[in-house]
Amino acid sequence: MFAKDIGIDLGTANVLIYIKGQGIVLNEPSVVAIDSETKKVLAVGSEAREMLGRTPGRVKAIRPMKDGVIADFNITEELLSNFIRKVNGKSLFSRPRILICCPSNITQVEKNAIKEAAERIGAKRVFLEEEPKVAAVGAGLDISKPSGNMVIDIGGGTTDIAVLSLGGIVNSASVKIAGNKFDSDIVKYIKDKYKLLIGDRTAEEIKLTIGNVFPDDKVEKMEVRGRDLVTGLPHTITINSNEVEEALRESIYILVHQTKSVLEQTPPELSADIIDKGIVITGGGALIKGFDKLLAHELKVPVFVAESPLTCVAEGTGVLLDNVHLIER
Repeated sequence: MFAKDIGIDLGTANVLIYIKGQGIVLNEPSVVAIDSETKKVLAVGSEAREMLGRTPGRVKAIRPMKDGVIADFNITEELLSNFIRKVNGKSLFSRPRILICCPSNITQVEKNAIKEAAERIGAKRVFLEEEPKVAAVGAGLDISKPSGNMVIDIGGGTTDIAVLSLGGIVNSASVKIAGNKFDSDIVKYIKDKYKLLIGDRTAEEIKLTIGNVFPDDKVEKMEVRGRDLVTGLPHTITINSNEVEEALRESIYILVHQTKSVLEQTPPELSADIIDKGIVITGGGALIKGFDKLLAHELKVPVFVAESPLTCVAEGTGVLLDNVHLIER
């Protein structure tokens, strides 16, 4: 069997796998369900995500990736080998070259952990690339020319903000504020204001359904169910999009300020290019309504959401695997 080149977007929230010649073959949550007594893996991916917050005592659903890096080495290895078996089937004996994407500001130790996990599941060679660079390629930007491109990749655990030119990152910031932080902001807001306890999945649903960080005249509402902290009984409330904006405001403005500071450190020639071309937002967080408008308003620079923000990084790995000379340097 010929080994196929594989690209992996190893995210805090989701893992996407791209196989050369086949495209994206897997997109599943980075969740593993294990039996806490025997440490046996019971389910991986979507099946395990269904168990989040709903498991009996012995079964623990955990996310082995935290803030874009490996928090639990053995379980990440289980997760990866499970997914690769799923997509690679019988040809596991062929040893593929694997390209893995990681946040831009992780340490060498964290990089080595990711590399080692890939080697132990049978990779012939492992390439590591920084997420914002791969996201930019996947969003269709030509980063090989000597002109400035700016990307904000809002994932589950980290947001990577980077200015790219000549195929590399000129300057960047990696902030541990992203999708998961937005969810916990909503949980905290509802707990403080309504004394109602909701889970992360409900918070994510609220964020995707009525989340809006640049409020307009249209106020959307949604019913939310949870546990009343006073009576201990199930209870339903109605919240609106303005309240979600209030819940997310602090985190969103930290991202706006980080973007400003990356722009302030950018050489003037590249800044001029960015004013021409604008900033591209990728990642799941790009789907939050109004974020592009808010950024454009605050930075006075055009801002665009990538065509398929959720799969930009995985598609970028595909482009780079077709041009391996770009990553072998």
